[in-house]
Amino acid sequence: MKRAGALREVSDFSDFSNGRCLRELLSQHGPGKVPSQACASPDGQHLLLLLQGRPPPQPQVFTFQHLGASGGDLERSWQPPQPPVVGLLFLQCPAAPASWALAIIWEQGRTEVWRFMPARGWQLQQTLELCHGARARIVSICSQGDSLVWCEERPPSDAQLAPGRSTFRYCICTRTLEVGDQGTQLGARQIVVHNSPQYQVLASPQHVFLVPTHTTCASVSTFLLIWCPQEAKVTLASPSFIHSEALHSTDFKKLVFGSVGLLLSMGPLDIHACALSSCGGLLLLSTRGMVQLVQPDGTWRHIWDLGGSPLVQGDPVRLKAFGSTLACVLAGVLYLIDLTSGRLMEKKLLSTREVHFLDSPQGEEAVQLLTPTGIYRFSLSSPEEGSEPEPPLVEMVFEEACKYYQRRSLSSSRLTVEKLKQGGVFQAPVALSAVLQHSLPSKKAAGGLQGTYAKLLSTVSLDLQSFLSLELLKSCVVSASASDVERCCEELVGQELSRLLHLDLDWENLAYMNNIFNSFPRAAWKAIRDHLQLQQNGDGLLVARATPDVWKKVLGGPVPRSSRQAGTDPNWVVPLFELICGSLHRFKPKWLPRFVELTQQHVGASWPYGAKEGPEGGVPLYKRALAVLSGGGDPAAPASELAIELLLSSGRPNATLQAVQLLVRLRRWQRVVEAAEKFSSLSPLLKKELFTTLLAEFAQHRELDPYLGTLWELCPEDLTVSDILGIVLQHLPSSRGDPEPFPTGGAPLTLGLLKPLLLRVAQQPGSRDELYSDFLQSPTFPPPAPPREPRAVPKEAPEGAQQAGAWRTPLSWCKPGDAI
Repeated sequence: MKRAGALREVSDFSDFSNGRCLRELLSQHGPGKVPSQACASPDGQHLLLLLQGRPPPQPQVFTFQHLGASGGDLERSWQPPQPPVVGLLFLQCPAAPASWALAIIWEQGRTEVWRFMPARGWQLQQTLELCHGARARIVSICSQGDSLVWCEERPPSDAQLAPGRSTFRYCICTRTLEVGDQGTQLGARQIVVHNSPQYQVLASPQHVFLVPTHTTCASVSTFLLIWCPQEAKVTLASPSFIHSEALHSTDFKKLVFGSVGLLLSMGPLDIHACALSSCGGLLLLSTRGMVQLVQPDGTWRHIWDLGGSPLVQGDPVRLKAFGSTLACVLAGVLYLIDLTSGRLMEKKLLSTREVHFLDSPQGEEAVQLLTPTGIYRFSLSSPEEGSEPEPPLVEMVFEEACKYYQRRSLSSSRLTVEKLKQGGVFQAPVALSAVLQHSLPSKKAAGGLQGTYAKLLSTVSLDLQSFLSLELLKSCVVSASASDVERCCEELVGQELSRLLHLDLDWENLAYMNNIFNSFPRAAWKAIRDHLQLQQNGDGLLVARATPDVWKKVLGGPVPRSSRQAGTDPNWVVPLFELICGSLHRFKPKWLPRFVELTQQHVGASWPYGAKEGPEGGVPLYKRALAVLSGGGDPAAPASELAIELLLSSGRPNATLQAVQLLVRLRRWQRVVEAAEKFSSLSPLLKKELFTTLLAEFAQHRELDPYLGTLWELCPEDLTVSDILGIVLQHLPSSRGDPEPFPTGGAPLTLGLLKPLLLRVAQQPGSRDELYSDFLQSPTFPPPAPPREPRAVPKEAPEGAQQAGAWRTPLSWCKPGDAI
């Protein structure tokens, strides 16, 4: 089993010609701007990028050469209309094994063969046509030795072709292409399989794998084909079926006819990405994150399960085998898996998702990553190679360091060498490296700290680089101009916060962090925004891509206290969560509610329910954020818009009810009704409380009348007519003396306004309001006025005024015991 080493930067593009252009191309984002293919030349001296700009198609090929080599770069672009480039292939020259050529293949079959001459640079050697016919289209191509193998689409000439036959309009073709010093020689085309579905072709040294794609028909995507050109044999392989036969007929239907009954009974293969292994097999990654290895004989072997959420079409995945190690980049995480044992060797979170794998130099088994910032390498070594004991001098230095820190530590657990090195407890890498350098014999000084001290140097190299960059930054601050001081301070604060977030936030570190936020508020805000990766997505919603360790630092810390309690304690410091909320409130207040919501989501992800560890104090996060708004006082004191948004985004029933009450106090009825309608589904008890609150307001004034339809929809099913009338009568506005029939100070609450709600409740299945239902369904409700002595009606009074007055009978006239 292999073991992965540390991530090491091989190149920052400064050793490439036109490295600035290379960095800009790799840093671009968006469709058609990210390189669809990136590869290194067989001699490792050139880096090639293929960009497929769209729409319309505008292929571009760039090559970048290592400094020191004679020649030049190749920058080739084709203006539309131009078909897309299918791929870049490297062809070996049989006469000169060290010589090679670059083939650029277009979709319609046109191929350009380029050679790099050390003295003259890139030169176009020949232009070829692989396909016969102008309507042919290559969908996938690979090279095996001196032959090209591709899947070609041959659209039918008959426009009325049946839909079933349109699936089998492809064919698998092969053609030799020999590259020589005098030119290239293209052999005759041979068709391996006629009337085939669409396949992706991948060639190992002895076999060609035909893998179904997402556009392949489901009835024929239950298996893949393995073609062996030397033996003229084809193998049909699936996880539960293997069948091999000689390639007598080239028709696809005849090829699978003998096994069609068994193949149709199986489900389609779940393939999201594929790559070749170094042993000649095929590696498959499913949408569920499961990695399988298909051997050339058709046998399947489970390797590893990456887990995580299911993958969908279009999710970027990089898959490549380096010797016996499989490297996979998925969602910005690098996985290194040992193919022989099926064990996970390394799992690292990368700072970018735009990653390409590069072939390692000959004789090296190392994972090489191409990122927008440079080329990085993971050196792989066997445990036996690195299992030698460290030199006595190194062990002695670490033992003395353990005794020193043990005396200063208050912990009763004994510090060991392993704990000191792995846990990051050792704080003197500069002093240690100085001791080692002076202890080396003079004859070894020329070789540096190689050999026996390489393991120790790799342990402290990152700390050494951090200290060195910090000293350089300090010197820049001293000699910088007034305009550059702010930039240097931002960089310094960023480095300090990065260092603190990787340490345990004890009282001393947290107090230091408080000083940073107080002294450099804007620089601290920019640094914490970068570390949490706070940004808005395409929908304008705030997202954060921080690691789980950073979230634990944000959520951990001392118990939050009020400002009065904190003022009496001289040793009190503000927790990190409150520091971040304060920065958001100052520089980006609109992000604060969403940030609290994201933090609440990570509470459940970081600390399972019932765990002993977790945010100390047990105070809800929205209350801690509200305390920041109110200066540490009563969280319910502020009635600002931001406080209301915090309460609504918390998802807590009590906070939602409190927010609605604040909106009622501000008489913002549209927001009140929208909030009640949105959050009434959280719990039946909250729904009842919200409806009761709004019904009490409705009984007191007429400002909720435009929203009665929505308000009646919020009525709980367990409320009766008696309950509703009791709530209304309890909250009617008090009147002095006998009320007038038609008061002038605003419209009163009438039974006519309550009739739709009372009728809705009385007609519910299982309702116990039989007494009220008869009256509510009566067409004469409310009852007519008693007969009066006829008298003349004034001319200015409209006809029917007495009857209208009866319908406007105030509800306050009815006593609770009266029948309606």
